[in-house]
Amino acid sequence: MAFVFSNRKRFKDLSEQEVIALAISSEEDDAQIYRNYAASLRPEYPDSAVVFEEMAKEEDGHRAALIKLHKDRFGDHIPLIRREHVAGFYARNPVWLIENLGLDRIRSEAQAMERAAEEFYRKAAQRTTDADTRELLGHLAAAEAGHDKRAGDLMDEHLGEEQRAVEDDSAHRKFILTWVQPGLAGLMDGSVSTLAPIFATAFATQDTWTTFQVGLAASIGAGISMGFTEAASDDGELSGRGSPLKRGFASGIMTTVGGLGHALPYLIPDFWTATITALVVVFVELWAIAWIQNRYMETPFMRAAFQVVFGGALVFAAGALIGGG
Repeated sequence: MAFVFSNRKRFKDLSEQEVIALAISSEEDDAQIYRNYAASLRPEYPDSAVVFEEMAKEEDGHRAALIKLHKDRFGDHIPLIRREHVAGFYARNPVWLIENLGLDRIRSEAQAMERAAEEFYRKAAQRTTDADTRELLGHLAAAEAGHDKRAGDLMDEHLGEEQRAVEDDSAHRKFILTWVQPGLAGLMDGSVSTLAPIFATAFATQDTWTTFQVGLAASIGAGISMGFTEAASDDGELSGRGSPLKRGFASGIMTTVGGLGHALPYLIPDFWTATITALVVVFVELWAIAWIQNRYMETPFMRAAFQVVFGGALVFAAGALIGGG
């Protein structure tokens, strides 16, 4: 029923000319995406950038073959039709989103792009009655299916094992410094520093709504403070810690999340139910922090658990004593 009210055409309703035009625009888009990946990777991963440049050239070749086919069958005028004009057609993730997620995510997105393109060409070949068109679309489907191998060949050609290991290590290090470290610092600050004001308010007033309001204000305020502090502390140029904007968002958002975790239970009207629930959430938060420290920062788990849980217990005790007194 969703398609009834859509202003997009269904794939099965496209003419053969529109299918070829759609393939042309899709190849053009994919080539541009690969070139954008190459441009974003070039400063830090020049060898991987070369691989994506070569993949873009492959897409250019497909586009040229499709344009020749269109001219032979339908003339020079190519209808304007793109992915977003076709209901249910495979979509590409925004380039800026994938670029921000790192080298491995870009590689996996490229593989997904090739698989989706292969499926499109196979379906398109089944729809055509022209022998030459069917032959070309089948050839392109096979080419897209072979791109995983081709990408591997390009990796071997331009990116040997040593260079790939260096790039992978650099990408992992940048991920840790840009996202994990600031996010972990924020989560620790939000989870621990807000314990005292939230539980002090809870035990002082035994009013769940007031406690929630204090917790909400403390969490958001701490998130804003941590975000600005992280972003302003280092521009990332010399330290290699990456974009200050990304680090600021990671730190600020995780600080807010850490505080809201044990503030949200106070939306429960019953005081003791809310408090017990909040304590369970605190326990989960602190052990999650210990796990992240062990997983990404290589801190021994028991040491991380002792530091975080013991510190959190002290802050909670301070808040409960002050509020209860």
